[in-house]
Amino acid sequence: MANTAQFLEKYKLRAADIDIDSVVQSFLSEMEKGLQGSDSSLRMIPTYIEADNTFKTGVPVTAIDAGGTNFRVAKVMFTDDGKLEMSEPLKEKMPGQDGMVSKEEFFTIVANYVKDIAEQTDSIGFCFSYPTEILPNKDGILLQFSKEVQAPEVIGELIGENLLISLNMPDKEIVLLNDTVATLLAGKSASFEKEYDSYIGFILGTGTNTCYIEKNENITKSSNLKPGRSQIINMETGAFGKAPRGALDAAFDDTTATKGEYHFEKMFSGGYFGGLVHTVLKAAADEGLLSSESGKKLQGMKDLSTEDVNIFLDTEKDHTGPLAEMITTDRDQEISREIIRSLLARAAKLVAANLAAVILKTGKGLDAGKPILITVEGTSYYKLKGLKDQIEAELSDYLSGENQRFYEFTYVDQSSLVGGALAALIE
Repeated sequence: MANTAQFLEKYKLRAADIDIDSVVQSFLSEMEKGLQGSDSSLRMIPTYIEADNTFKTGVPVTAIDAGGTNFRVAKVMFTDDGKLEMSEPLKEKMPGQDGMVSKEEFFTIVANYVKDIAEQTDSIGFCFSYPTEILPNKDGILLQFSKEVQAPEVIGELIGENLLISLNMPDKEIVLLNDTVATLLAGKSASFEKEYDSYIGFILGTGTNTCYIEKNENITKSSNLKPGRSQIINMETGAFGKAPRGALDAAFDDTTATKGEYHFEKMFSGGYFGGLVHTVLKAAADEGLLSSESGKKLQGMKDLSTEDVNIFLDTEKDHTGPLAEMITTDRDQEISREIIRSLLARAAKLVAANLAAVILKTGKGLDAGKPILITVEGTSYYKLKGLKDQIEAELSDYLSGENQRFYEFTYVDQSSLVGGALAALIE
């Protein structure tokens, strides 16, 4: 196993290669630059949603979730005692999934999905999880589509305004937000009976992102913000560019469609972790750590998903799954699992640094009686073997002593719909 240790050290694939305080300070510096409008790998996008405000109860709203394969819509209301009432969500296929659609076709399809519920409410909360420039009126301009949606004429268009035109409801209120912001708001809605000092939304699924509440006075790149108020900032943390990467991180980045971008999430998020593991294991075979037979099979393997890696870790005694079939000997499997666990331990430290920086930036959570509430969404956080516990242990260790802060984690089911509804209900 000494050779494995040397390999991991050589390529900076260990948690020990991460100075967490250095990463936290880099995060804080990039956050400040992004808020000032200076050159930064963190976009720090204002959302114009004031999460510290109260929200209306007893008022139904239309909640929409679009951002993946499915499009969902439901009627949502919070009772006077804060309880959530939601109709059974209508689930349809995202327009443009099965072939090219025009702008008119796209919004007509969406309007047909939404119309019956929209007729019953005065406002719409739209969780639209594609890259979008949010405007002060809380509408947004689509910058690009992802996830195989083919509707190029919609790019550059106002999403909310066009939907209301297609609905023939031009005066209805609509609020656009992304899934990370919705996750934060969903946590706020679930905390009706307890007082929290602030709220953070964090996603670790296919990609990763973080949002938090910032004072308007600190958002110096935006003029005409109301003084004395605050709003949610969408950080776009998947693009953080100051994490210490090794040569194999760079080699894997070269194989991706977004070469040179999203460095941070390529080190651990679900859309990339399988590919990173594949790159690292092939390198381990090239350096003689794995047998030539395993090396040949790994080289011939077309791709490796994060789910395949998780199966490999979770079926240690069964030797089943696509990766186990490529790694032919018990010794090779033992070495491979050691490498993957090291990558996960490194990932936990990086994610903890992300969360610690945001917690410290809020200036909140100093009183155990009023912690910060962190709402987390994403299968990678909850499903990757051992990752959640390692993240929370690393964060607890760092936020102790002179960095002591108080916080809690929570999960909210249907967070995109719940958060979307709440965005439309904030006073």
